[in-house]
Amino acid sequence: MNNVKLPGVAALLLTLGLTGCGGSSNSSNTPGTETPTVTPLRVGMLPDTQGDGPNVAVYAMDAVLKRQHDMGADVVIAVGDLTNNGTPEEFAQWLSVADKYREAGMEILPLMGNHEDSWAHTTRWIDAMRPYIPADAIHMPYAEFLNYSVVRSNVLIINIRYWGLAGAFPWIRDTVARHRDEVDHIIISSHDGLIGAKYGQVREQIVTGQKGENGLLDQYDEIRRLFVDNDVIWLQGHEHQYQRSVVRGPFTAVNKSLDTAMPVAETAATGPASRSWTETGGNYRLPYYTQIMTGNASYKGYELRWGESELVQRIILHKSNSMSNGSPAYDVNAGMLTFNGPRVDYQSWYAEHTVQNDLSGPGELADPAWTLFDRFSRTTDRCEKIVYPNSIPAGTRPVLDHDPTYRTAECRGPDGAIARLEAGTNNMFNRIESTTRTMGYTPDWSRAESTMDLLRLTYQYLYQYHQAWTPNLNGNQRAFPDGEQVRVPETTIDTKKHVTLSWMPAQPDTASSVLLVSGTGGQNGIYTNAWGGIKNIETDTGLPGSQPDGSAKAPHTLPSQASRDWDLQGATTDYYALSFSVPDTLAGTALTLGLLTDEGWQPAASADCIIEAAFHEAWLNGGAPRDPACDGETLVGFDASTGNVLWWMVADRDLEVALLPR
Repeated sequence: MNNVKLPGVAALLLTLGLTGCGGSSNSSNTPGTETPTVTPLRVGMLPDTQGDGPNVAVYAMDAVLKRQHDMGADVVIAVGDLTNNGTPEEFAQWLSVADKYREAGMEILPLMGNHEDSWAHTTRWIDAMRPYIPADAIHMPYAEFLNYSVVRSNVLIINIRYWGLAGAFPWIRDTVARHRDEVDHIIISSHDGLIGAKYGQVREQIVTGQKGENGLLDQYDEIRRLFVDNDVIWLQGHEHQYQRSVVRGPFTAVNKSLDTAMPVAETAATGPASRSWTETGGNYRLPYYTQIMTGNASYKGYELRWGESELVQRIILHKSNSMSNGSPAYDVNAGMLTFNGPRVDYQSWYAEHTVQNDLSGPGELADPAWTLFDRFSRTTDRCEKIVYPNSIPAGTRPVLDHDPTYRTAECRGPDGAIARLEAGTNNMFNRIESTTRTMGYTPDWSRAESTMDLLRLTYQYLYQYHQAWTPNLNGNQRAFPDGEQVRVPETTIDTKKHVTLSWMPAQPDTASSVLLVSGTGGQNGIYTNAWGGIKNIETDTGLPGSQPDGSAKAPHTLPSQASRDWDLQGATTDYYALSFSVPDTLAGTALTLGLLTDEGWQPAASADCIIEAAFHEAWLNGGAPRDPACDGETLVGFDASTGNVLWWMVADRDLEVALLPR
């Protein structure tokens, strides 16, 4: 089977330059109309920079900011724990690094982490950070310089202090409403998030929380609904490891499916229909928002403790590096979100190092070996699917969601084109392990009043209770009572894929609107323990009890193209089939299917190698009826038997696709 060439950096820059605006700045190709201009915005992320003892991790911090600067970051969000002990000397250290990048034109937006909240007076924080919080920032009353928002280009950025979500939520809601029609994208950042790898506000403030402290509990559904409805990207630190996941919004009376994009109507039970759960005005999205743990820029690393909170979370990618238990180093991470009109492109890079304090010198951080290990591209007009790993035991009920195939529903473009993924199975995924943890309660103090009450809260807010009709894919004993505690046993987790089909307006070289296919790749068959030590997914058995039938996850045979490496440059994925119908406005036009490459838009295959027939799923693995001389080309065909020409192709990576004039 022949591979499709992956668009590289040049193609990405070309796309960013040609892409029109959307959302509140809709593009139009109609002659005589003006297309509003939105300035592209590059937003970087600076993870925790606390050092060893009363110090800042100067070398790690400088490495990340240099990387952000080299990638053209306009704004960098520092997600808290800038210091270890919050001393004036540490703030001075932090500023000594940040100042040179600020003076070079990079705006740095800080927020307060627990190491500032617990160790530094508020006045000390304000004294140090006031120059970095912009003059045009809108501050939350009574929390000035702790919770604030800015608008940059078509992006609303909201920063809130550690553990500040519940108290700040009414202000967040009002801020979003005030700017909703001005922006296409919303970033909300705090030091921690609702769902954690080691921490997490749902576990800490709700499940094991204090009786009567209901600030987060009472707003929990409304918070998630706001984030889902507004397609929020949530950024956080605190965990000293990297994780990208999607977090589900609350169930409604008419929304029972989690992982397929289903329309939700307005009913008396649901109230006003969600702006992102309906087909009104275009395609609908899944009831999830994106949560990114930005990684590490310090001299310590943590393990994955609590695993996947299956009731509300799907882990897409996780990477720990703790320099212990088989992990040889720490990671330093640099992520970047690039916004251009309705489009966002995300890339995250890591570099390994063994620096434990600044006294030993910069070590590998003097010239980090950066590796691209996570990415996605999508727009505000998209369709979505969570694609599960093909490791679910036979006989497990699918319950609408547990689908390991790439097949999607139809996704409609702005010009009437219809695209979908037709076939393919997710056999190339990553595997991670968690550790065993316990939770307890204090009578008359904790929300839970008994061990069983604590177990109830655990299954009500975090983990999927296993039944045949609601299987838990990470084990049938995800949590259980153990004396006066609830035990959450170690388990093995297979990561999911967040596959999106996104639309952009036609470009000068295309005849149709442009389709972005993202999320099919990004996982190369890597298996790590909870601390980041490498295992072998093809030979190593998972932890006991990690399957829904009570067995251990078995070794998994990867496709031959799997690299078992973090590097995504040039990486491929499972073969899948894509279809793209010709819109009525282009009926009778001489067209061909095209791909965006480093050289610009090119036909996906030469005319002599295009098959005139309907697609057959068996062709994913070879055997298509075409000349052997075409073996070096992408498998492309079209089917005109239904009256509306349907183009199709077989791919093995994310793509940008459109119909081209022929």
